[in-house]
Amino acid sequence: MWLYPLLGAIAGILAGLLGIGGGLVLVGALAWLLPLQGVPKEAAMHAALASSLASIVLTAASSARAHSRRGSVLWPTVKWMVPGLLLGGWLGSGFAVKLDDGALRWIVAGYCVIAALQLLFGKNGHGSGGEHAPAPTGLPISSAAAGIGAVSAVVGIGGGSMTVPLLVWRGVAPVRAVGTSSACGVAIGLSSALGYALHAPAGALPQHAVGYVYLPAAIGVAIASVLAAPYGTRLAHKLSGLALKRVFAAFLLAMALMIGLGG
Repeated sequence: MWLYPLLGAIAGILAGLLGIGGGLVLVGALAWLLPLQGVPKEAAMHAALASSLASIVLTAASSARAHSRRGSVLWPTVKWMVPGLLLGGWLGSGFAVKLDDGALRWIVAGYCVIAALQLLFGKNGHGSGGEHAPAPTGLPISSAAAGIGAVSAVVGIGGGSMTVPLLVWRGVAPVRAVGTSSACGVAIGLSSALGYALHAPAGALPQHAVGYVYLPAAIGVAIASVLAAPYGTRLAHKLSGLALKRVFAAFLLAMALMIGLGG
């Protein structure tokens, strides 16, 4: 279906440009599209979350590769965060599988509102270290990663809306925070998608699926997102993004309404 690659292109650009929101766009769109493809309505939200997370693996990897070439990934920070992200993603997906479609919709809708408010009113804390700030490491950052992984698994995102503000608050330059967040998104996507695949009840989806991961959507989105993510990365190094963030915040609020009323 041609809409899956289109969604992937949009998500890829957003992942590279803002480090936030691509997964939320995917979840909202897939929750509406998947029932049209034969996915049972009561499983549509679970499938949307699982498929979004599966596609994020390649989206985040492409974005991280592009950022790494520009020296914008703090690999020491990534190494400390990955164990927490993997654990949180696994536990979060296991929790989400036990919720019904309606509960998941309201959780994701609520998170869209939070992400929109963050874009509109979020502060950078003491993120004044710039390009030469030391990479955050240690157990506190690992512990925070576990929470980020768990929440990301429940709402179907790569964690950028939490990882980026955390790193900026710790003194990391915004562009490097976005690059580091992209690398972290690979771990979140892998662990969470695997959780949705293995925690799902037998025969959760009728066909073309592994657990709750609907393969046509995950693959179609992933291929296009890999091609599009580097363009978002290039824009991230050229644009301030303030006006774009305001427009996207309004879009997220509309997405929250659509998801919340979709059940």
